[in-house]
Amino acid sequence: MPLDFIKKLIDLLAMQKMNRLHLHLTDSQGWRFESKKYPKLMEIGAYRKGTPLNTTYDYDSRPGDSLYGGYYTQEQLKDLVKYAADRFITIIPEIEMPAHSKSALASYPELACLDSTGKPFAYPEQIQDEYCTEDETFEFLDNILSEVMDVFPSPYIHIAGDEASKVNWKTCPLCQKRMKEEGLKTGEELQSYFIRRIEKFVNSKGRNIIGWDEILEGGLAPNATVMSWTGIEGGITAAQQKHNVIMTPGEYCYFDHYQTNAPGEPVAIGGLTTLTKTYSYDPVPAGLTNDEAKYILGAQGNLW
Repeated sequence: MPLDFIKKLIDLLAMQKMNRLHLHLTDSQGWRFESKKYPKLMEIGAYRKGTPLNTTYDYDSRPGDSLYGGYYTQEQLKDLVKYAADRFITIIPEIEMPAHSKSALASYPELACLDSTGKPFAYPEQIQDEYCTEDETFEFLDNILSEVMDVFPSPYIHIAGDEASKVNWKTCPLCQKRMKEEGLKTGEELQSYFIRRIEKFVNSKGRNIIGWDEILEGGLAPNATVMSWTGIEGGITAAQQKHNVIMTPGEYCYFDHYQTNAPGEPVAIGGLTTLTKTYSYDPVPAGLTNDEAKYILGAQGNLW
């Protein structure tokens, strides 16, 4: 989105006295953060073929399309951080891992898993959605997160952790070696190892991580805040474990759903979430004790 659009959004957040903007800067479809250390992220990862006409993500639906994309420079993002801070809003950046990472893997395929024969997956047909768990991946992500933290002073850094299939980890010899070395039995435990290792680095810089509720799988990282989107259960579990929680269940808080049954509604991802339903949402789940409820920091609305 253009920077002037994001500034308009910040103005509207300030008008509503909201004080956080969670900025999703990377995904499989595009890399939007300028890295001084890894230029291919902007040359390759920031662009994709075409724009889908619908929610099937069929990028061949308009074969005449030129490449679509772009990225924000660090200077632009620093300006955005100041613009938001002047309106009492903290921008929380998100860098996706271990999944939703095709834009990075397209740029640096050496960070991808090997297939069962020890060869890299072919790009783009077979390239998977998750980073390999080799040391080079963590070096890359530590460097990226260092750049991100130099731009964003937010006490929280969102590292995602959602929708990792873990399929390629099961056959990748490098990941299997990692599991053997660390005494890990399942893909969920390997994902937990991945998140904990990243958290340790982020904590060493004086920051804390936020992750989507899948980071509960395989064991929660010690200081993580959980963003509960698949429902309310992840938030309840995290609060009971005395971890901070941001509630954002899709049923109430996803603004890319249809908002009315009117035929003129723009294409949405599906579902019907009216304004009335969103306003009816109480972010503190029933059943939590008063002590557990203290860990519910609030709610978030998502627009993808």
